[in-house]
Amino acid sequence: MFLSLVAGLGNPGRAYEHTRHNAGWVVLDALAKKHRLAWKRSAAFNAEVARWDLGPNRTRWLIKPLTFMNDSGRSVSALARFYKIAPEAIAAVYDDLTIDLGLIKVSVTGSAGGHNGVASLLEHVGNGFVRYRLGVGPKEPSEMDMADFVLGKFTPEQQIIVNQKIDHYVTGLELLLARGPETAMNQLNRRDPK
Repeated sequence: MFLSLVAGLGNPGRAYEHTRHNAGWVVLDALAKKHRLAWKRSAAFNAEVARWDLGPNRTRWLIKPLTFMNDSGRSVSALARFYKIAPEAIAAVYDDLTIDLGLIKVSVTGSAGGHNGVASLLEHVGNGFVRYRLGVGPKEPSEMDMADFVLGKFTPEQQIIVNQKIDHYVTGLELLLARGPETAMNQLNRRDPK
């Protein structure tokens, strides 16, 4: 199925820039920049939206909800309903602290795993969307509160890794969009992706 909606999960505002929880926004911004797509603020969807025309009847939408992470699903579902996009045609790009920093995991099913943005998508969009999970783990120190960890900024060393991996994240996302989840899973869900 043609993935026609790509949602990057994150939080709006300067205070949240460069935090682990905004990894999805960082990758979507890089994808939009690479393909020269312009973000437009949409009051109707409470989001920043970019339109990506790929040919006749092949429009793809990129969305960055401005609802804050915990309510992302409201924004994504509003756009999906308006353009009649099924959950199976949606990809969500977001941080995952259970995956090591620099790695990607693609999946189609599963629980929210403690991620409030994904829980909101499950509530408002339903299951079936593709998950493009960006590793931001492991959580250190392990006793640190999960919210404090994901809302914290990358250390300078971690930020270097993220900066080095941006092209890899974008080409992986392009692979998912071009070839579908199965091919993306086979190529990206390895500890040593080629």
